[in-house]
Amino acid sequence: MLSKVTAAVAGDAIDPTDSVEFRRTMAEFASGVTVVTALQGGGPVGFACQSFASVSLDPPLVLFCADRRGKSWQGIRAAGRFCVNVLAEDQGDLCRRFGSSRGEKFRGLEWEPSAWGTPALSGVLARIHADIHHVYEAGDHDVAVGRALALERPRDGRPMVFFRGHFGIDADEFDADAVSSWQDGWI
Repeated sequence: MLSKVTAAVAGDAIDPTDSVEFRRTMAEFASGVTVVTALQGGGPVGFACQSFASVSLDPPLVLFCADRRGKSWQGIRAAGRFCVNVLAEDQGDLCRRFGSSRGEKFRGLEWEPSAWGTPALSGVLARIHADIHHVYEAGDHDVAVGRALALERPRDGRPMVFFRGHFGIDADEFDADAVSSWQDGWI
């Protein structure tokens, strides 16, 4: 019997409805890691997000994907304005804090309200402040497109990279259990 990798090379496709195989295949794409934040109802909300991208230069648009059921996303959507905080490679603790649906994400955390009314996290590589421009339904997630209002690059450094279920690009193997246990569905 051929392995799934050999089968795919030989022309037999892997079933995309197999959630483990879907995650394993998507893990072959290295991505940066961000924390999307907003002020809603007088308090800060946010979640870790690896599905972030630029969309357009004119007008300046960005997008991120969020689990439609997520409380933080609901708060960000209600606020109508958000900040994408681009994490540096040394900010794993910040990623874990915002990658979980449990706990008070902002308790004891250094942040400040920005001039655009969004939570600006300390120590990040970049911040993109934006208004929600459009929201599209896509399966169990929403695709949020935002129009950039302002950009900040507070420091230089290397980005946090997520690859094969681990931080960093030197990961040799995909760990589906690790991805499922710490990320709480924030892809």
